[in-house]
Amino acid sequence: MSDKNYMARAIRLAQKGLYTTNPNPRVGCVLVKDGEIVGEGWHKKAGEAHAEINALNQAGDRAEGATAYVTLEPCSHQGKTPPCADALIKARVARVVAAMVDPNPAVSGSGLKKLAAAGIATESGVLGPQARELNPGFIKRMATGLPWVRIKLAMSLDGRTAMASGESKWISGAEAREDVQKLRARSSAILTGTGTVIADDPSLNVRASSEALGIDTAPLQPLRVIIDSQCKTPKNAKMLDLPGQTIIFTSQPESVDFKHTNLEVITVDDLQGKVDLTAALKYLAEKEVNEVHVEAGSVLCGALLQQQLVDEIIVYMAPHIMGDSAKGLFHLPGLDQMKQRIDLEINDIRPIGKDWRITARPKYQE
Repeated sequence: MSDKNYMARAIRLAQKGLYTTNPNPRVGCVLVKDGEIVGEGWHKKAGEAHAEINALNQAGDRAEGATAYVTLEPCSHQGKTPPCADALIKARVARVVAAMVDPNPAVSGSGLKKLAAAGIATESGVLGPQARELNPGFIKRMATGLPWVRIKLAMSLDGRTAMASGESKWISGAEAREDVQKLRARSSAILTGTGTVIADDPSLNVRASSEALGIDTAPLQPLRVIIDSQCKTPKNAKMLDLPGQTIIFTSQPESVDFKHTNLEVITVDDLQGKVDLTAALKYLAEKEVNEVHVEAGSVLCGALLQQQLVDEIIVYMAPHIMGDSAKGLFHLPGLDQMKQRIDLEINDIRPIGKDWRITARPKYQE
């Protein structure tokens, strides 16, 4: 088998941590000696052993002289756990192949340099693009100080998200709604606007079972986030009394009188009468939020898109027509000419029950 084959196995292992590693990256490792896999592992949970350690523990003495295939450069610094580079050196592996270097500019390449200094052959870039897809939020946060923003929308075949009355339950089918629970479960935070809170009183939590997610622990509950420039969120909103933390971003703190113990109200700059969305996202990144899952109305979704803060859009398209008086996906004032349109790169289209799920990424003009 080739380096690519073993790295593909490491990537599949890393995917097992999709719902459990937050805020850490998802990482897999495979140890190969004389054409045989002697150890493998993945990072399961922040604070617990990294992928390399789990693979080394499985391999035992057979790790000596082996090649380690790791989806992310082994760490070289002391965090909640000791450096993985040191463990690989101690185990006397012969070679380390990393799919990609550490995205943190402060430490990028230092793990591979430490290994090379110890006489271990190193290589990086094997299945790099596939490895990057494991951790879009962690990579973006390390590189830019902003989280990965993913907008989820459900629409009819004619691009409508709600009737003119505001009625929207249910556009998509049960299978699509179950699929959305997986998107929520992989996210660090779920973000909405106060209009959605007032209209729908959502819980913004993960309701999928451990069995449905394929994990052996209770799902992590993402941070709940409300964009509320005028602090109009009802004091009896359902999500405020649910387990876990909620953050409200506002630009008018004088109106705040919430008494909830699991609620944090953050004041950010007023940007033309609205919350500065970039400032809010930077704050979330500082709290180690990697992926933000957005379920909001057309105004907030449109604002995020126009400010080029959206990295990915997932649309569930249902096979029905709602008419031209129904509400659209994005409120985008000022788009009057074809040259102003926002291009999308469609990465995936697949059926989910009776609906179609479209995954796309905006291609912003420089």
